[in-house]
Amino acid sequence: MQPENLMEVLSKHPFVGGLDSKYLQTIVGCAQNLTFREGDVLFQEGEFASKFYLIRSGRVALEIHAGKRGGMRIQTVEAGGVLGWSFLVSPFHWHFDAVAVENVHAFALDGKCLRSKCETDHEFGYEILKRLTEVLESRLQATRLQLIDFYAKPKGEEV
Repeated sequence: MQPENLMEVLSKHPFVGGLDSKYLQTIVGCAQNLTFREGDVLFQEGEFASKFYLIRSGRVALEIHAGKRGGMRIQTVEAGGVLGWSFLVSPFHWHFDAVAVENVHAFALDGKCLRSKCETDHEFGYEILKRLTEVLESRLQATRLQLIDFYAKPKGEEV
């Protein structure tokens, strides 16, 4: 994909929607366009978190290892979603496995490149941090609802 085409397609992703064009150009400098087939592993828990993904199409399951229960899907990230904010938090290791549950098209942003750009341009870094904070808040709310569902007493049982 040509750089100008990459910028045009990237600008349509919700994570970067409304971002100043100079910041979008900064992101393009760290981006590559990737495709994953159903069943492909994007990353595994414990590995170095080197990328941040903007999902264009398809779905990716986030899974954790739950001892004797094996792998448990905790969330599915779909088109328009983001994946892999661990690139920003030292020591930069994945906390989940990510597996394509259908064919996926994504932008992979190089974590080291993006961190460097955020450190160099604090206004850009703040824009990225605000957007990532929205993602974190959304994920925490989803986890909260899962916990309520998991620990809720079945209807008719006394509290």
